[in-house]
Amino acid sequence: MLSSSLNRLVRSTAPAAARRLSAFTATTTPRKFSAAPAVSTNTEGLPSVYDKIVKIVIIDPSGARRTIPAMVGQSLYQACDMNGVDLGPASVGAPEEKIRSSTWTEPLYGEGATSGFDHVLLQGNKGVDMVEPPHTNEIKMLEAYWDKDEIFPESRLASMVEINNKMDGMVVYVPDRLVDDIP
Repeated sequence: MLSSSLNRLVRSTAPAAARRLSAFTATTTPRKFSAAPAVSTNTEGLPSVYDKIVKIVIIDPSGARRTIPAMVGQSLYQACDMNGVDLGPASVGAPEEKIRSSTWTEPLYGEGATSGFDHVLLQGNKGVDMVEPPHTNEIKMLEAYWDKDEIFPESRLASMVEINNKMDGMVVYVPDRLVDDIP
């Protein structure tokens, strides 16, 4: 109301000032935004946050499916934890090594997995091919905490799986949890 009165006053006294005021209000009026996030239309090649987010489908033991966002570089356990997917206690040990290329594996001197509670299954060979192979300590923890008939080639510990760009749309099955709350 006040801005329309001000516009009338300015138009009546100074036409040039009115043109400047209308140009100013046209550029400062709030724009309406849609609820959906904008798709990156980056033509200059600059990185966008949307380039670092992948969608992962989680299937819980009851068969319910849920799609969660995950940031590239974080662990699968962190992505599940941030989105309310309960995987139990994390295997908090740092990775022993990181495969950097086909000829170089960087030693990181971590202790590897420290428990086997956060067991997940990466669906099919496509899921297994998207991640680095498990380290020896991770395999030992899976065998120590789970029975032989519960471990598959797709079995991994969620805290040892690092999210990468190739994982967009990957399906992860969460088996029944081990009992971890016994006093």
